[in-house]
Amino acid sequence: MAAAQQQLDGFLQKSSPEMEKLGRAAITHLRKRLPGAVVMVYDNYNSLAVGFGPDAEVSTLPISIALFPRWATLFFMQGSTLPDPANLLSGKGRKIRSLCLDDGLKTLQSPDVGTLIAMAVVQRGWTLDTRAKGELIIMSVSLKQRPRRP
Repeated sequence: MAAAQQQLDGFLQKSSPEMEKLGRAAITHLRKRLPGAVVMVYDNYNSLAVGFGPDAEVSTLPISIALFPRWATLFFMQGSTLPDPANLLSGKGRKIRSLCLDDGLKTLQSPDVGTLIAMAVVQRGWTLDTRAKGELIIMSVSLKQRPRRP
């Protein structure tokens, strides 16, 4: 895990100081909110994406966050079927819905977003286990990437 954490730290350091700070805070928040999660990291062409799920299968992943040069987005992989009484989610695709973290960590920590996260976990049949160790896995690193700083 130490090597994977060092690699994630390196990916985050490519971003602007503001995005690096937001990324670290958001990942820490979601790791606490989702105890025992397998954290899957994808250093993609356009963004740094970090998924949180019950195992290392992308098909079971309920939530991910993507860090772009100027913003961060929280994704709900089965968001089209999530109840959204506060109308927070955007997107018109068959499955995925998203939420831009305009206010950074404040948005992520809001009760309405917390409810969406809880519903996404239940929807995927994931039972959170505070005793589970969790895991950090670097899933892929794109050789060609857009600049991470605006």
